Amino acid sequence: MTTDYKTRLTTLATTGGCGCKIAPRQLRDILDQAGIIAPMDTPEALLVGSDGADDAAVWQLNNDCAIAATADFFAPMVDSPRDFGRIAATNALSDIYAMGARPLLALALTAMPRNKISSKDIANILAGGRETCRAAGVVIAGGHSIDTAEPLYGLAVLGQAHPNHILTNGGAKVGDTVILGKSLGVGLMSAAHKKSELTESDYAQMVESMTQLNSAGTELATIDGVHAMTDVTGFGLLGHMLEMCKASNCQAHLNSAAVPCFERARQLAQDGAATGASTRNWQSYGNDIHGNFEQWQRTLLTDPQTAGGLLIACAPTATKKVIASLRKNGSTVACVVAHMEEGNGIFIS
Repeated sequence: MTTDYKTRLTTLATTGGCGCKIAPRQLRDILDQAGIIAPMDTPEALLVGSDGADDAAVWQLNNDCAIAATADFFAPMVDSPRDFGRIAATNALSDIYAMGARPLLALALTAMPRNKISSKDIANILAGGRETCRAAGVVIAGGHSIDTAEPLYGLAVLGQAHPNHILTNGGAKVGDTVILGKSLGVGLMSAAHKKSELTESDYAQMVESMTQLNSAGTELATIDGVHAMTDVTGFGLLGHMLEMCKASNCQAHLNSAAVPCFERARQLAQDGAATGASTRNWQSYGNDIHGNFEQWQRTLLTDPQTAGGLLIACAPTATKKVIASLRKNGSTVACVVAHMEEGNGIFIS
């Protein structure tokens, strides 16, 4: 595999990508203690805040315009500086797309161990992020940088949407189909990459998925019958689907056989590999998951995804339009993976 770096970035980080996230139950406890969840003084202009576990905050400026804002950064899950920058930027932009908004402006968040990483490698990380933003029509207009123990990179992003076209992870209805836009398994594959256990072809597949923009989200918000949307990241498919279920007062019936997964990730899971974040995810929400599934399937369904696919709940009549939009915007695997039913949690069959 060709390299564009002097130092393997993954050797400088204890964990990487969205696997860096604090486990969902622990995060909820921390936010609750801090009084951040559903604060009493929320202004009316704040359409989406911290109480619903959504991907971005939304502030209404007037009857025709709302601003979506997010910040996302993490440690490297690949060794290539350029790829790391591209992946981190894709992941941050996804939070805006998942709300149905169009990203406009970004600020780079950069923390680097200057005694361990070259200026050239840092420049390539920033160039990778800029490359992805340029492809999305987004301007990186500034940012902030510090010297720190581990390399971290990401973006704060502002986006725009009509207030009527904002989508949250709530709003799914009984009878909805649930569609996933990308294959699972990049957490397992990035862990294997860190141990030099991926082929060049496997690596290319992983990076291609993590740099595929979820730009369909802006269009999906305008399709009649689309009720809820989020993206699948560090809490795994089950974690983010469960957030949608709780916010919508529904139960998801997940067809495990329909879920697209990378073949290499499937092999790794069947061989007993698992990430630490996957285990923490299951410990956080496993009590809400029911049905019949094997250990390797659980590993894939809880695998932390970095720049994962959109997860959309829509009326059955909108299913074809949603899948067509996803495929037009680069998804080759978009498909129905679940249906919403009355009840709570997730049932797997």
